[in-house]
Amino acid sequence: MTGGVVSAPDGVPLAPELTGRLGFAHRLPVAPPLPPGRHALGLFDTRDAVLVVPDGLAPGRPVPLVVLFHGGGGSAEKILPMLEAHAAAEGFLLLAPQSLFPTWDLVIGGHGPDRERLSEALAAVAARFPLDPQRFVFAGHSDGGSYALSLGLANGDVVTHVVASSAGFLSVHCQAGAPRIFLSHGTRDEQIPIDRSARPHAARLAAAGYDVTIVEYDGPHAHQPEVVAQAVAFFRDA
Repeated sequence: MTGGVVSAPDGVPLAPELTGRLGFAHRLPVAPPLPPGRHALGLFDTRDAVLVVPDGLAPGRPVPLVVLFHGGGGSAEKILPMLEAHAAAEGFLLLAPQSLFPTWDLVIGGHGPDRERLSEALAAVAARFPLDPQRFVFAGHSDGGSYALSLGLANGDVVTHVVASSAGFLSVHCQAGAPRIFLSHGTRDEQIPIDRSARPHAARLAAAGYDVTIVEYDGPHAHQPEVVAQAVAFFRDA
């Protein structure tokens, strides 16, 4: 991990978008809120972002937002069940962006179209709902967990909590703010062994001064409902 301004080998500072910065800022809504249910945001012709709106949101009251990133080869439809029932029970917005290619751009070769598409999706949600600046969460599983962790640290002046399930890597080109971090990983994960991922990640993050919670469970490369519930309590009780 690195901090401060990131420069190319010739010493010229990199453009913020190349370091994963989203350029998001909280603002007042300018459009009517969407009704309860699942909504494709209508931003992209293929692999559009999907927003889940729970019942019972109080008009004008800031609402927490959880951005949930799918794993490699995944989709919004596959990853939404991880948190959709919690969104309904706890009353938070759940946004599931989708990578343009089979997995996230950062996994393939660096920040690119997925970062741009995420910025558009966040702006579209903020245009319709007042978002709670104290509960702005990036979450994900597998490659999605790695993406949530990497982007969350680069945008920690806005992102307040990061929930990374079975994340394989941590690629951070700049750091901002100090989001709280929840890592979970199965001790029997053969796809991404815990000794090469969550455990060293937690040590590095704690050494860098982040507030880190790590939950290890007896299981394979899959999220478990009881651990997901712990993660929800982690950002709900902030």
